[in-house]
This record gives sequence, C-alpha cells and structure tokens, in this order.
Amino acid sequence: MATILAIETSCDETAAAVVRDRTVLSNVVASQIAIHQPYGGIVPEVASRHHVATLGDSISAALDQAGLGWTAIDGVAATCTPGLVGALLVGLTAGKTLAMVHRKPFLGIHHLEGHIYANYLASPDLEPPYLCLLVSGGHTSLIYVKGCGQYQTLGQTRDDAAGEAFDKVARLMGLDYPGGPIIDRLAQTGNPQAFPLPEGNISLPEGGFHPYDSSFSGLKTAVLRLVDKLKVDGVDPLPVADLAASFQATVARSLTRRVVACAQAYGLTTVAVGGGVAANSGLRQHLQQAAVDHGLRVLFPPLSLCTDNAAMIGCAAADHLNQGHCSGFALGAQSRLDLARVMELYTPIAVA
Repeated sequence: MATILAIETSCDETAAAVVRDRTVLSNVVASQIAIHQPYGGIVPEVASRHHVATLGDSISAALDQAGLGWTAIDGVAATCTPGLVGALLVGLTAGKTLAMVHRKPFLGIHHLEGHIYANYLASPDLEPPYLCLLVSGGHTSLIYVKGCGQYQTLGQTRDDAAGEAFDKVARLMGLDYPGGPIIDRLAQTGNPQAFPLPEGNISLPEGGFHPYDSSFSGLKTAVLRLVDKLKVDGVDPLPVADLAASFQATVARSLTRRVVACAQAYGLTTVAVGGGVAANSGLRQHLQQAAVDHGLRVLFPPLSLCTDNAAMIGCAAADHLNQGHCSGFALGAQSRLDLARVMELYTPIAVA
C-alpha cells in the first residue's frame, strides 16, 4: 500500500495530493478558471506562470492536510503527458526535484490513466477488465481497461472532444467560459426535444458507420446554423435553455449508444466514466438508465474527482509503484502520448 505525493499541472488546475493506495489523505486544487475567463479559454503561458506561483503552497497544504512528513511518503508522482508542455514542465520539474532531494522513487503519470484511476478512489472494489468512457475538454475515448498500464482504445472522437464541443456551443449561444457547467445548468429548465439535432457518425469505406468512434463537429455546426436562423427570424432573446437541453441530450444520447454497443460487443459488464464531462448531469442520467435497461454496472467518480486533480494521479502512481514501476529522472514532458504506450514511461525498480 504505497503512499504517494502527487502533482497535477497538465492544464489550468494546480493540484497536489497525498494518496495511500486507493484512499485519499489530502486533495488540494487551485483553480485558474477566473484567471482565464476574460479570454474565453486557457492561455498556456498564463497557466504555466500561475502554476509556478501556486504549486509550492499547494504541495505544502497537501502534506499538512494529510498530517504526514517525508518519512511516510513512498514515492513522488507528477503528470508528464498529455497536456500543455509548459504547464506539464512546472509539475514535472517540481516532482523530480522533490524525489531527488528526499531520495524517493519518481513516477511520471499519463493524465488519461489518472482519469481512469479516479474511479478506483470512488469504488475501491473495482477491478479490470472493464470499459472506461473518458470524456473531457481534450479527449473522448472508449478504453478497454485490462490492467495497470494495459489499455486498448476501442473508440474515439475524430474531431472535437465532447468537452470542447460544450465550450464552443456555449460561445455560439453567447454564454461565458467554461461552457460545460453553464449548459448543464440551463438544460435543467429546458426542453430536450425542442430542437432536433444530428448525432455525428463516422462513415466506413465499406459502408455503414463506425460503431464506437464519435464526431461532434457536425453537431456544433448544426447549432451554429440553428442559432443564426433564430436570429434571422427575430427570436430575441434566444431560447438558451431549450438550446442547451437539446444539445446536451444529443451528446449524452450519442455517447451512451456507443458505450452500450461497445460493452456488449466485448462482453464487459462494468463501465467506468472519467474526465470533466463525467460531471454532466445529462450524461449521468442517460448512462444510469442504460445500466438499468442493459444490465450494466456504471460507475462515476464524485464531482470533485471528475475535473483535473492530483488524487487520481496519486492513485495511478501507487498502483504502478506497488508493481515495481519507476520513471527515470530524464523523463520529459510530452504534449501527446497514446495511452497504449503508457508503459514506456517506466522501468523496473532496481533491487540492490
């Protein structure tokens, strides 16, 4: 049962946590939403500078809240891929430095593997194999989880990620950033059948459609044309609640259909959901109903573990360390790395 000090700085959240196996001892997150809000999106250089300014205090707070000193820490982990390279470098450099100074094993963690492991913190009895739906601002994937570091991507978006589509559609509707939570809130009072919108499908060369891959660019364009038509027709104010509900229901229906088809095809009865969009109430409702209809077990992390956090990174690191995996200090930050290549981040721990 390894105890890990973990750091997460892949995007716009400065996070540090202490995790013992699948138990969270502390979880500190310093959000930058208010800083990036005036720009309507994340400014990479600004994100990096704020990580530098706040990471030290976040690490100190994580250790204090856990009530542990360095003698109780078995390893240090930091997200190393994928993400904004400048932001990743802040956490990666801090993590490697702390590991060197305190003579602890260091582990670089794949951010998407962290989102998978958020489910272990919420459901400690979860064990592979199972299907994981990863849905965030940068990724939308169906992952066959076979074990620690053993992943097969069965489906993915061919264009916009689901979270990215939420933010872009929110902008089309004149809403603030980040758009996902705002659309979710507006959808509570809207009519999801008010505006029929298309689910994106990926055509196959031999005919038909890919059963698991998704597309959201066409849906985004359909909302753009709908908003433009409403404005030309003199509809003022825009029916933003109905637009939000219709869009959200279409995304949730599209993802749920693919999850069910994939789980059934591969004989998997458990589905774990991770990433920021896992917090969306519409997606949760659709998947929970699908679980009832198709005899599936569907798991969601609590809302605090859906968005970026270091606890999920620590949980992944604890499992890797328990299995004898360790990263070298020459490990660098990478903007992208296929999840199937995650074991390239590690070497076996040398035994003296």
